[in-house]
Amino acid sequence: MTTLTCPRCGTDMVTRSLGVSAGDGEVSRCPEGHGVFLSRADLGSLIEAENDWHRNASQHTAPLPRITADMQAPPSSRTPSRAWVETLFGG
Repeated sequence: MTTLTCPRCGTDMVTRSLGVSAGDGEVSRCPEGHGVFLSRADLGSLIEAENDWHRNASQHTAPLPRITADMQAPPSSRTPSRAWVETLFGG
């Protein structure tokens, strides 16, 4: 994957491996926190890995919620990860 630039601020996005499986995909994120980019196939792998994480985690976790139009982005904080996917996008 070539280096991408953030469409909002023009900064080069930082790319890292998803570390999901043998075919490890990549996710690119804006270092300024404006968003992420990943391919459809990588998103599918990421969702599978997240569901596996919840299936094998303690009873206090919940599977990913369905995304709806009325949802808002979570507030930025440095609290411990509630899910495996949060560890990918941390600072």
